[in-house]
Amino acid sequence: MTYFSKLLASTALVLPLTLAMAQADTIRFWTTEEQPERLAKQQEMAADFEKKTGTAVEVIPVSESDLGTRTTAAFAAGDLPDVIYHTLQYALPWAEAGILDTEAATEVVAALGKDTFAQGALAMATFEGDYASVPVDGWTQMIVYRKDLFDANGLAAPTSYAAVEAALEKLHNPPEMFGFVAATKVDENFMSQVLEHVFLANGVSPVASGGFAPLDEAKTIEVLDFYKKLAKASPPGDLYWKQSRELYFAGDAAMIIWSPFILDELAGLRDSAPPTINDDPTSTELASKTGIVTNFSGPSNEAGAAWGDIRYFGITSDADTDAAMEFVKYSMDEGYTQTLSIAPEGKFPVRRGTSDNPTAFTEAWSKLPVGVDRKAPLGDLYAQEMIDEIVGGLDVAQRWGVADGQLSLASKIINSQVINRVVRQYIDGELDGPAAVAAMNDQLSKVE
Repeated sequence: MTYFSKLLASTALVLPLTLAMAQADTIRFWTTEEQPERLAKQQEMAADFEKKTGTAVEVIPVSESDLGTRTTAAFAAGDLPDVIYHTLQYALPWAEAGILDTEAATEVVAALGKDTFAQGALAMATFEGDYASVPVDGWTQMIVYRKDLFDANGLAAPTSYAAVEAALEKLHNPPEMFGFVAATKVDENFMSQVLEHVFLANGVSPVASGGFAPLDEAKTIEVLDFYKKLAKASPPGDLYWKQSRELYFAGDAAMIIWSPFILDELAGLRDSAPPTINDDPTSTELASKTGIVTNFSGPSNEAGAAWGDIRYFGITSDADTDAAMEFVKYSMDEGYTQTLSIAPEGKFPVRRGTSDNPTAFTEAWSKLPVGVDRKAPLGDLYAQEMIDEIVGGLDVAQRWGVADGQLSLASKIINSQVINRVVRQYIDGELDGPAAVAAMNDQLSKVE
């Protein structure tokens, strides 16, 4: 073989490698944060990452409602993106299906430092000794309460069924002040979400590792009795998030259960949902009088529970693994404050800081501006103890079915609204406790 032919042969071998290297210079990132402002921030992060590493990131918006079907189709076609920003519901099923590279996710968590993450967020993604995906951000449902009234009446914070009930006795004085605004509109997902939190607080779940698990009668009756007290201390009618926010904002309710997306509205930063406790819709008065609880307990579950919604970065089985891992590490470390800034009122830091500075990201997050029509950092609006409570809920965040590998069945049970309907029947006196538990168990056992 001549020198020239050898050169051609070696070039033929090198060329595919060169092309492969060129292809590896770009990775694809699917995100459900598709609103224009949020998308722009993610594209800015991608540009920063490319400057730092030389690897380009194509940011591809995907509607959350389409994410499941698109991912399944891409997996079948061998055309998954490198990284997917996804909700909790997909973590374990996608790991089981082989869509996610769990070893890569676990390696990223280890590199960043397992102890720097909220343990509840990690626990919910545990898969066969690994982590299905890397926790990114989350939020916990909250009992929002009038701390000024609690303090004035010598009441403990509403961290338990008993503490809530004690506050109802002191503060419920309709129509001037309702003790609570319970979710009672059975066809609203809001009621499902609130009830799951209340059931979790008492250690009650309709699923176990084997699938459906009949509700424990005694513990469930404790839940029903508690929720009936909440409903009796609420205005009449079919209530959901709208009335609970309106009544609390008007100063007519002592406690509600809500998501943290209320925090900027509570401080007068959103014109479409202003506090009306006084004549100034931009006032921070109500925010200054408010406390929150994320983890609360029932009589049969002293540890209590927080209801959490966590989002994850999934590194896929089709990924350019090294580049995908570097992008996730960047987004969770050097670029993590930018990641949280996409929507800080609903993106609590699941990674609190680094091994050198354990509170670095929590502190940075508290200084990020929130709001719609006006902006202000949460740390300027709420006391540090409240910021700590907001973030701390992620350490103990739970959801039905996650620990048991039955999140899919739990979701179907929730969506059936069986629990909503039977709880409402119990509130209205149509069923007694044992009959209500029996009705739930009978109907839930048929959910597939």
